Amino acid sequence: MELTQATVSDLLARLGPGGGCMYLPGDVNVEDLTDLLDSRYGAPRTLVLDGATDPAVDESRGAALLVPFEDRAVTIRAWAYGDQWVGTGTARDSEGTERPVLVVARREVPAPLEIAPGEDVDWTQRLIRITGWTPPAQLTEVDWAEVESRLGTALPSDYKRMVETFGEGAFDGFLNLNQEPWTHLREDGLLIWAGTEHEDLYCWRTDGDDPDRWPVVVQSFDGEDVPFDHQTAEFVCRILDDPDHPFTMARYFDTHWFMNYREVG
Repeated sequence: MELTQATVSDLLARLGPGGGCMYLPGDVNVEDLTDLLDSRYGAPRTLVLDGATDPAVDESRGAALLVPFEDRAVTIRAWAYGDQWVGTGTARDSEGTERPVLVVARREVPAPLEIAPGEDVDWTQRLIRITGWTPPAQLTEVDWAEVESRLGTALPSDYKRMVETFGEGAFDGFLNLNQEPWTHLREDGLLIWAGTEHEDLYCWRTDGDDPDRWPVVVQSFDGEDVPFDHQTAEFVCRILDDPDHPFTMARYFDTHWFMNYREVG
């Protein structure tokens, strides 16, 4: 079997959105298949290695992928993608032969809670709920004092909490969360904290001494600056949730996830 992205798409389509598993031909190179999935979905989580299941695996970490194999899984790596878990590796078939496998299972993503008018919202917690995010055992550690000293400014507290909670990666594999803000446009007062594949830059306008009151500004790929009266985590929640937002992602994705680039087993 020649492995290409088209081949992978065909195999996943055969499994269908409801999930399932298939044993692949013995000549399939599992590492090549893993690399192809990695290029789509980011770094995988290892569920089973050399026949031993990670004790941290539960329903929020892809346990549904192991159900078809009972105790026959040898090595399984998994990706969270929207409302699906996708996994590959090797498992023993009914005759005891170790073979490459591809498996898909449904992933439950909690619906976001409704917001009452005037309600005080923890936007980072809401973002966790929207994405169904399960923080890794090793959280991201950032020396904020060093970063802020180098940048010459304090940073918004909700942004720092987002980085510490989610780590390096992208919301819906699209909105890349910078681990450290940057600027090449210092003269316009914009500090960039995220960007998209469409070359939109998500920034703060650094007006005033209180970073928690800095508004978000989107600098679109054509150079237009679009201001929003939101702080960082609220802005991300709204573009994920609101299909009428000018920079919405809700029109393109029914469920949302966070692709962590460094979360490896």
